[in-house]
Amino acid sequence: MAIDESMTKNPEPRIIAFCCNWCTYAGADLAGQSRMKYPENVYIVRVPCSGRVNPQFILRAFRRGADGVMVCGCHPGDCHYATGNYFTRRRFLLMRELLGFNGIDPRRFHARWISGSEAAKFRDTIAEITDIIKTLENPGLIRRPPKG
Repeated sequence: MAIDESMTKNPEPRIIAFCCNWCTYAGADLAGQSRMKYPENVYIVRVPCSGRVNPQFILRAFRRGADGVMVCGCHPGDCHYATGNYFTRRRFLLMRELLGFNGIDPRRFHARWISGSEAAKFRDTIAEITDIIKTLENPGLIRRPPKG
């Protein structure tokens, strides 16, 4: 089932999470292996490093109907590629301004540092961001029907 298709069937806020392969993705995997319960509205996209997430990916996620986007990576100083998460941290500030300029509430975009052993933190972060997005006005404002 395509992400666009599954997004239309679930009424919960849809969150796209770009997760670092080395840390956050491992933490999400550990949460699943540990059978931790968290909202099912997150769609994980595994990336080599949080620093490799192009801002166009974030804008495209919103354009395709995501209610929120997360970029998650290693804690600063622990990046597998040495400085990738520092680039993410700088882009985070610019991205929030760019989203506001494009009419998207910047509170819909989050960057988090979650290591591979922090499954509980991953679970709690997903729940927290879901709650934040639920409180925002006009959740359907940015949704557009998929092309085709």
